[in-house]
Amino acid sequence: MNQQLAGYAPTPIAARMENHGRAMLKVAMATGQDLYARTGSMVAYEGFIQYEPNPPAARQIAAQWVTGEGAPIMKCAGDGLLYLADYGADVVVINLNNDSLSVNGSNVLAFDAHLQWGVEKVKGMAKFAGQGLWNVEIAGTGWVALTSRGTPIVVECGRGEDETYVDPDSLVAWSPNLKVKGKRSFKASALVGRGSGEAYQMAFSGEGIVVVQPSEDSTDRLRVRG
Repeated sequence: MNQQLAGYAPTPIAARMENHGRAMLKVAMATGQDLYARTGSMVAYEGFIQYEPNPPAARQIAAQWVTGEGAPIMKCAGDGLLYLADYGADVVVINLNNDSLSVNGSNVLAFDAHLQWGVEKVKGMAKFAGQGLWNVEIAGTGWVALTSRGTPIVVECGRGEDETYVDPDSLVAWSPNLKVKGKRSFKASALVGRGSGEAYQMAFSGEGIVVVQPSEDSTDRLRVRG
């Protein structure tokens, strides 16, 4: 291999999921260890891997995803190495250990097919701005890969009595056990919240984490009419 390209070669497999650089996910595929991945996210693979877009097992459970026209995911099965990416977004790999995570659907890149998952309506947001907020909740023990438009920050809640406020269009994921409510700002509305054009935030309280990306992207949120 050309010496100048050698530094970009894949590293030895160390885990089921791991980063290859900032914006690419490497998944070690094996028989019986199927994967759900965002449709269109495959950029390369080695070995024998088959793909099934909008699989029947996921079609009904994700009926509310984005438009109601079906789940934007594909089932990946086989043996080899699978490389996934989402238009250069940062990839964040999480290994759940009998835990759960609530994720904005546009930030879901891939997750182990054996994990429990479903589209959930966020409590406390139904009356907010006349809309409800829907997220993908993933639970169990296994691997999950998220995307972030830039390097995210993980905010730990529960250190004090203060709530944590986030622009909804910057939100990536959070611990489902956190309490969520909407908050509208009537003052300085031109300075608060760039992505939505409205001065409102999501307020989190309790113990858990909130993952926030540094770029607002309001084009693919899981908001539907309540």
